Amino acid sequence: MSAQLRPLDHLVLPVDDLSTAEARYQALGFQVAPRGQHPFGTANACVYLADGTFLEPLAVADQESAAEAVKAGNVFVGHDTIFRTRVAQDGLSALVLGTQDAAADDARFRANSVSRGEMLRFSRPFVGPDGTTGEASFLLAFAGDLRAPDALFFTCERVGVPAVDRTPLTRHANGVTALRRVILVAPEPHHFEMLLTTLMDHAEPVRSENGFELQAGTSLITVLTPASANALLGNASWDEADPTLQFAAIEFGVADLSATRAIFEAASIPVQLAGQSLRVDAAAGQGVPFLFTEAKS
Repeated sequence: MSAQLRPLDHLVLPVDDLSTAEARYQALGFQVAPRGQHPFGTANACVYLADGTFLEPLAVADQESAAEAVKAGNVFVGHDTIFRTRVAQDGLSALVLGTQDAAADDARFRANSVSRGEMLRFSRPFVGPDGTTGEASFLLAFAGDLRAPDALFFTCERVGVPAVDRTPLTRHANGVTALRRVILVAPEPHHFEMLLTTLMDHAEPVRSENGFELQAGTSLITVLTPASANALLGNASWDEADPTLQFAAIEFGVADLSATRAIFEAASIPVQLAGQSLRVDAAAGQGVPFLFTEAKS
């Protein structure tokens, strides 16, 4: 039930420059939505997928407003600031689940000692695919772990958000239809089971010798050991000596892997094989590796 009530909603990906991120995603064959502006100094240019999830490339548009938000205790902007200071200007900093009751989530986080701070309610204007405008309101409840300073988790309740048909924005030239999996890494994955199962309202993890995973709607949240992550991602970025939990990569589902590869080759984007998937390594505007896997018929 938790997987249905708290599906993966979106991922927050800090970027140094929105124009660079927009160009990178477009080169990868994604369609990028019009920019959105938050009331606390950040701005985004989202990529919406047909499974209802989306990516949120996030930039600081107004340094003064962002600084004031941090001083006021805004957890969202505070974490973004910490991430940019500790990790990088481009990366993956937060995983967001959908919820029907953010206040209940916040109470559960506090009862289990995983709350990251006060809830955040805010509204912002939006522009629909057809050019219509309106206002969207959100209520966020935050969770985290002191052993995961670079990874924020929160649930997002949409409050009075007008119905918008985003179908035109979910048609991507690269054939991506779904966000299959979010991959995290930690030398001791079991240390973070309680955090993530509490986030999912005590969902049951599926454990393996390489870590564990949880179902979030139609997506998976996977925590791997550094050795397993390095083998999958073809590098040695993840250090066994680093005890923290980090976001490592995003895996997408595509309709036709050969057609997806052709898009990358036409844009002169290097592609590597990773098992049955294609891997595109991180670049400016794309802070983590992307995996593309053909959906099984």
